[in-house]
Amino acid sequence: MIFLNLTSLFLFLNFSCSNLNDIQDENEESQIIDVALGYSSTSINTAIFRRNSIVSHQGYQYLAFYDSTAHIVLAKRKLKSKNWIFHQTQYTGDVKDAHNIISIMIDGAGYLHVSWNHHNTVLNYAKSISSGSLELDEKESMIGTLESKVTYPEFYRFPSGDLLFIYRNGVSGNGNIVLNYYNYQQQSWERLHDNLVAGEGLRNAYWQACIDLQGNIHLSWVWREGINAATNSNIGYAVSFDAGKTWAKSNGNNYNLPITYVKTENVWKIPQKHNLINTTSMTVDEEGNPYISTYYKPNGALSTNFFVFYKKDSIWKRSQASQRTLDFSLEGIGTLGIPISRPQVLCLEKGNTKKLLLIYRDAEFDNKVLLNEGLITSDEIHWQSRIIHHEPLKFWEPTFDTELWKTNQEINLFIQKVQQNNFDQEITDPFPAKMIKVLSIQM
Repeated sequence: MIFLNLTSLFLFLNFSCSNLNDIQDENEESQIIDVALGYSSTSINTAIFRRNSIVSHQGYQYLAFYDSTAHIVLAKRKLKSKNWIFHQTQYTGDVKDAHNIISIMIDGAGYLHVSWNHHNTVLNYAKSISSGSLELDEKESMIGTLESKVTYPEFYRFPSGDLLFIYRNGVSGNGNIVLNYYNYQQQSWERLHDNLVAGEGLRNAYWQACIDLQGNIHLSWVWREGINAATNSNIGYAVSFDAGKTWAKSNGNNYNLPITYVKTENVWKIPQKHNLINTTSMTVDEEGNPYISTYYKPNGALSTNFFVFYKKDSIWKRSQASQRTLDFSLEGIGTLGIPISRPQVLCLEKGNTKKLLLIYRDAEFDNKVLLNEGLITSDEIHWQSRIIHHEPLKFWEPTFDTELWKTNQEINLFIQKVQQNNFDQEITDPFPAKMIKVLSIQM
């Protein structure tokens, strides 16, 4: 259950540690584009571990969602157009379990790859029948092994147009990270690692990843030693300079694989029962320096706040990116109804200015969408905040068009107001289908 201290509710940020201004209004450069009505009785369409919900390729944007009949719907539009083309596919998912998300990506040849409906289940994967098509072919395996207990399917695109596919093999508290590589010219998958980060039967790693401009893969994670989210602990890090074959620590020293709990480079040691959330996000700057976002409650703190971890002068550092006062307890199993979303983090560089962009939802601000901007200076990160979408979204989490951000530095967020009961509670009051939207923000 999640317990709230509502006496601390307020509507203005007061970052005394950073000398920030009061919260600002949304950016006048933003635009809302309606898509269609989608299933919303759970957060399945808006869970942050959708990698991805929306992607762009060669002037077109693609989007996927579950409709009210639990079918996967694929949509496509020309960038800058508000007119969508839709295709309701032959595939469905168990939408009552928000783990069973849809993840999509476009390869270098323009083929759409889709994976869906996983919570310790057999791999569901298909790709489009042709380049640019919304029609999916028959389901297929990727490798044929370790595909019976799949959770959290994630696609990432290399600068070459090849793809990386990451998923968990196993269950919460007892699972391993599997990596597959797709060569789009040969149209074939190969297994990189059966077990990159090993739970050793005692725990599992909840990860986030990104691929930098040079094609290096950055991976960070927290450990969980049971099904209860309160057992999340520590933040680990690894990087691959050869498309996932070998892995190293941030100092360049190679890992002996698989990576285990005792071998892990700890970015920050955080004990269990400190509201450390799993499966958040990370980004890199143009030089390939990683920034890891999360939220947790440090020792002695009165509330849970957002933080970004980064390395400077060979030392991992921490920057507090919010000054929240409303608290809760991160206790429970499965998907929880939590008063804040997990954050997305991006790095924006213009000239000599470098900023971090942290995007999240917060019940302290009536579940509106916030953007915290962190100006990176020689000694610290200075944060300020503004609301970028005023509609209360209940239990929405941010996902965005990663490929459009890389090419245009334009944020396109998948927006939908959704309900989410705690995982062990039945859906007794179905939430009506809500409009899916794309929130476009020029930075």
